[in-house]
Amino acid sequence: MDKKVSVYTSNTCPYCTMAKDYLKEKNIDFEEKNIQEDKAARDELMKMGHLGVPVIVIGEEEIVGFDQRKIDELLG
Repeated sequence: MDKKVSVYTSNTCPYCTMAKDYLKEKNIDFEEKNIQEDKAARDELMKMGHLGVPVIVIGEEEIVGFDQRKIDELLG
């Protein structure tokens, strides 16, 4: 799997936790970008046009929310 995976999260988001746990179960390396703790991450997310989390970026594709089927589809 050569696609870079980033997950935009916040501290109080249960779907963010579910997304991170799912990626860990699948042994997928990902970068967590916590928008509550990292202003640059929050700015990036807003530039992408999103206000809520989780947003999962796989390669060039953006998944809004925790969509297990879409994650599996994009990661093969």
